[in-house]
Amino acid sequence: MTSLLNRRSAQSLLPALNQRFEVSFRYDVHFTEGLFQTENPLLAQVVAQDGEATPKKIFVVVDGGLLPHHPHLLEQIQAYSEHYDSLTLPVPPLVVPGGEASKNNPLLIEQLHQAMDAIGLCRHSYVVAIGGGAVLDMAGYAAATAHRGIRLIRVPTTVLAQNDSGIGVKNGINAFEKKNFLGTFAPPYAVLNDFEFLTTLDDRDWRAGMAEAIKVALIKDPEFFEAIESQAEALAQRDMGTMQQLIYRCAQLHLEHIAGHGDPFELGSSRPLDFGHWAAHRLERLTQYELRHGEAVAIGIALDATYSHLIGLLPEADWQRICTTLKTLGFNLFVPELISHLSEPDHPLSLFRGLTEFREHLGGELTLMLLTQVGKGVEVHQVDLEQYRRAIVYLSRI
Repeated sequence: MTSLLNRRSAQSLLPALNQRFEVSFRYDVHFTEGLFQTENPLLAQVVAQDGEATPKKIFVVVDGGLLPHHPHLLEQIQAYSEHYDSLTLPVPPLVVPGGEASKNNPLLIEQLHQAMDAIGLCRHSYVVAIGGGAVLDMAGYAAATAHRGIRLIRVPTTVLAQNDSGIGVKNGINAFEKKNFLGTFAPPYAVLNDFEFLTTLDDRDWRAGMAEAIKVALIKDPEFFEAIESQAEALAQRDMGTMQQLIYRCAQLHLEHIAGHGDPFELGSSRPLDFGHWAAHRLERLTQYELRHGEAVAIGIALDATYSHLIGLLPEADWQRICTTLKTLGFNLFVPELISHLSEPDHPLSLFRGLTEFREHLGGELTLMLLTQVGKGVEVHQVDLEQYRRAIVYLSRI
């Protein structure tokens, strides 16, 4: 006992050293068409902007789901790299599965790491990830964990990736049957949005990405929601000009939040941009990822909006506007997995397990964003499961 007390006394002889520093991040989000046409210098300019004279190695990862619609993409990438002196493509692009399959297979991370090592990538090299949000997440995680961070250039090819997931600072893969259990906060070097990729999306992927625009509009910008509401028919009919404006404003609002909210790496328990996501992430898992992320988010938005209305926060007129807009865009607001084991919140197949997983993912107390009106949210830390059950019944009747 005496020796223990002596050690404690000795430990208190010197004051603690306090370390504090700040790191500034900057990255540009570009909007273009025909990114890999040799007459478009954007990618080469982005790589050359660091001012270093030597050609840079780029390792390209391509979402396999693109190739049936863009059969010449790999040849275009090769020709582009040969056209510009600032680029060196040491190996052909690596094609990986698209969708959540890329985030559910940990062997893909090992494959990417092995390729990066074999071609001698360094921290001044570039990983260029081309694809939907899931492929960008997976490739970004691989890049962030090689050499403690290789420069990542994202080329999002879906609406969802161009206006939300592809422009943020998060990367990750799924593990232990939980979405994004493994991941990093690592901002990209740049984001290059090519609108031409959107022309070949199927209707589900065209529609799914609009859920994130509705989400951010509902919590931050009532005028943006009004614009989506008034142009819902045009968006549903795939009007490209209207979609480009939606993507631009949605991306702008997300970037402003990341920079201005004060918690870009989510050290606290608050995550306003995940409005509707506690249920969405759970529904993706319960449907074995048959639901697209955006489709699940649309249901999550409708659920949380309905709950907000039932507990007296959201006026009925605003609730009806939200549901009508989602339906006009073509979203289905109910799936059978919503009602599975609702009386057993801890059941492995219950939607309400998503509340626990959402809290665990952030740590701290449960924090959910609800709505008081279109364009204004409020955070709550407790929920009434019976009212959520009523909300689900409402959705089943819409």
